[in-house]
Amino acid sequence: MSNRIVKIGTRASKLALWQAVYVADLLKQAGMESEIVTIDTKGDQVLDVSISKIGSKGVFTQELEDQLLDGSIDIAVHSAKDMPSKLGEGLELIAFSVREEAQDVLLSAKKGVSLSDAHLVVGTSSTRRIATLKHFYPHVKTVEVRGNLQTRIRKMEEGLCDALLLAYAGVYRMGYANSVVEHLDINQFIPAVGQGAIAIEACTSLDPKLRAAIVSACNDGPTATCLLAERAYLRVLEGGCSIPVFALATLGADQIHLKGGIGSLDGQQRIVLEVTGSPKDAEQLGEALANQVLQAGGKTILEQIKQSPH
Repeated sequence: MSNRIVKIGTRASKLALWQAVYVADLLKQAGMESEIVTIDTKGDQVLDVSISKIGSKGVFTQELEDQLLDGSIDIAVHSAKDMPSKLGEGLELIAFSVREEAQDVLLSAKKGVSLSDAHLVVGTSSTRRIATLKHFYPHVKTVEVRGNLQTRIRKMEEGLCDALLLAYAGVYRMGYANSVVEHLDINQFIPAVGQGAIAIEACTSLDPKLRAAIVSACNDGPTATCLLAERAYLRVLEGGCSIPVFALATLGADQIHLKGGIGSLDGQQRIVLEVTGSPKDAEQLGEALANQVLQAGGKTILEQIKQSPH
């Protein structure tokens, strides 16, 4: 085992590389050597249209998965929120790192900016964030902004928008926490499934001993349980990046709490429900919550979104 160099596949953005180095460090602490392989994905190449228009599933993952399947890399490191709810044949998520704070934040070069400001222009490409803004802050104007964090900040500073709506985890990991002007209410801006966690993907054919060693070095049990519930919720709703679905699981001493919902693209409709149960039933709870959301009107919202020319 000790002489095997683990090949880690990652996107080439600074944030993706930060995540890959983080995983490499966890492996090193467990006595395992690794090598980082950078791979361009469609989501990195196509920056002039929104993710929902590229085709929402696997935008940031497909090319990494191709290299997993042909054996060029042993594991792929992703932001958990970029992972499709259903993985391709022969692939599995084997570990999730300790989750960073999952909330969304407002980042701006201007001090004192807030979502309550009149005439505010916010940069975001997320349908979930846009739908949430339209629901709670209908006065806020949004503009499309794609690219890595550094590119988005540059566009904001050039005057495209007053502020950016982003996941705290990426902002913090890239050293921009000082530019955060508002930590958004997590009960309004319920995060994307998996937000704040790093996911490690592998082939089901990966050597079992190597797989076990990687899991032992990298997997955080509580985060994995939470994401099992959240991803089960997403799977039932068939949510990709183009659908405003959201869910967040939190773990107590002996129970798991899952809050999730869906919003219409225009912000008019918003369904949020909650379930609590035993951590060992995390997956079933996620599925149960999704079915409750569908029955409460989520099915109609989903059908409307699929028919809309967004």
